[in-house]
Formats: sequence, C-alpha cells, structure tokens
Amino acid sequence: MNDFRALVLDLKDEKPKLEVRRLQADELPDGEVTIRVAYSSINYKDAVVAVKHAYVKSFPLIPGIDLAGTVIVSADGRFRAGDPVIVTSYGLGTSHHGGYSQIARVPAKWVVPLPKGLTLKEAMILGTAGFTAALSVQRLEDYGLTPEWGPVLVTGATGGVGSTAVDMLSRKGYDVCAVTGKPESQTYLMRLGAKSVIRREELTDAQQKPLRKEQWAAAIDPVGGASLQYVLSSLKYGGAVASSGLAGGADVQTTVYPFILRGISWIGIDSVYCPMPLREKVWSRLGADLKPLRLNEDIVHEISLEQVPDALNDILNGSLLGRTVVNMQE
Repeated sequence: MNDFRALVLDLKDEKPKLEVRRLQADELPDGEVTIRVAYSSINYKDAVVAVKHAYVKSFPLIPGIDLAGTVIVSADGRFRAGDPVIVTSYGLGTSHHGGYSQIARVPAKWVVPLPKGLTLKEAMILGTAGFTAALSVQRLEDYGLTPEWGPVLVTGATGGVGSTAVDMLSRKGYDVCAVTGKPESQTYLMRLGAKSVIRREELTDAQQKPLRKEQWAAAIDPVGGASLQYVLSSLKYGGAVASSGLAGGADVQTTVYPFILRGISWIGIDSVYCPMPLREKVWSRLGADLKPLRLNEDIVHEISLEQVPDALNDILNGSLLGRTVVNMQE
C-alpha cells in the first residue's frame, strides 16, 4: 500500500494547524476494515472540529465525519476487498482518523454496505447531513406523519440537512415551507420543492409566547435556539418537531403549554450513535423512496482535498449553499 494524502489537524508551535500531508498506512489507527476513500463531504460538525477544535481528544487528527469508498482489506468476514461501503458518525473524524484521507482504517461495526440505488458520490452528497434529514423523516413518519396532516416546516433550509430534507419531503408529497436567513435563495429552495419560503426573522420575536397560532403539522429543525421555541409554540394540535442541531444555539426557552394543551411531541434526532439496524434501514431508504430528486448541480458543489479548509470556513460563516462533496481520488 503506497503512501497517500490526508488533511491533518496537528499542533505546530503548540497551536493547531490544518494541512495536507503524505502519510503511510502504519500511521492509521487500528480497525478491521481498510478503505480506499473515493469521496467525503463538508458538514458543520467538520468545521467545528477542524477550525474550532471542538470534540478533538488528541493530536494529530484527520477530520471528516463522512467517507465512502471501496474495501482494500478486511479482517471481518462481512466485508471483502472491492466492496463499496459508507462510514459516517461514531468517532469518525472526532476521536478517530476520518474521511479527509485517501486511505482510512475503521472498526467493522461502523461500516455500512453501499445501498442499492446510490453511487459512492451520491452517498457523500447525502453524507451525515442527508442521513440526518432522512432519519428525521423516518422518525416523523414513525410518529404517524403523512402529507394529509398539513404543511411541514424546514428550518435552516439552505444548509445540508435542510436542503436534503426539503427535497425528500417534496418527493414524498408533503407541502414544505422552507425557512432561510438568505432571501436571495428563494429560487433555489423552490427548485428543491418548497411550496413556500419564509425569512428566518419571522420565527423570532421578543415576547416568547408559549402558544401562537397553529401553523405546521410538523417540522424538521437542525437549528435550535430561538427559532425552535417559535416552532414548538406554533405546531398544530398533535404535531411534532424532529430536532437535530444547535447552529442557532443550545438554549430553548419554552414551557409545558404546547405539550399539554396541544399534545405536541419533540423528537430528538441523533445520527452519531443511531443503532445499526435503524441506520441501515434509513440508508436503504436513501437509495429508494427518500433519495432526493436533485442530487446534481442544483444542490452539489464538488471540491478537492486542498480546498477543504476554505470550505470549512465558509460553512461556519454561513456562505455554503446545499452540499459540498470532496473528491478524494484526485
């Protein structure tokens, strides 16, 4: 196995520095499955790790919470050389070398066979963001949600989770209302399938009312913070919100009123330690009925490994639109 390129976060003069290096296979961590990585992706969590250095337990670290590629060698009988596979979540890119590397070695229990209906590139266009969106849809439908219930709100709609959620929901026949802080993105969101678009400012006010006019049957919220409080107070009777992020803040000022007077539910979405049977079910749906219709130039920007640092800064400042996939084969 020849040397390979990887984006490494390491200490230089006692300060974290991100740079592309050439590594050898013996510099990879232990694991039963070694993978030649074809694609990775850009997620908000990647930027929090690589730029803000959150979650990092030790240096050096190869960031990247997503990867898709083919097995080189496996000590686990479930996988053989040449098998196309996906790895997302768990400790990948946080406590274990991740996807911004042309070669990766991981525990077999983290590996998901590439589902029918997806290419390796499509799997990483989806990545953790698309998986989180699909898991949100799955949990809401397990709750009982159908298109007949009424409109579904998607916050942070121009981000990775939001964009893919808008596309998935519209494909399934839901009336989608997309929320964005970027008024110029309305055309983009309508192209993804949103029936209506509202500005982020419309979901916040200084009064923090415990109950507001009933508007949405359900919501997918990767944002958190003040807008989530507004969503909880505005769900229709029996509605639910699937909550997966905190880009807008971790604190949510709410009361018991919408829960006990309108019977709503707040569903937590965790993509990191999602049990493998559910993980495989959701990935299977991502290759079938939840596969977004627009896994193309409408939602995707492809970059090289050398361009990753700039993309990570862009996602932190909110200037990335849709999904950015990293071609690790160049």
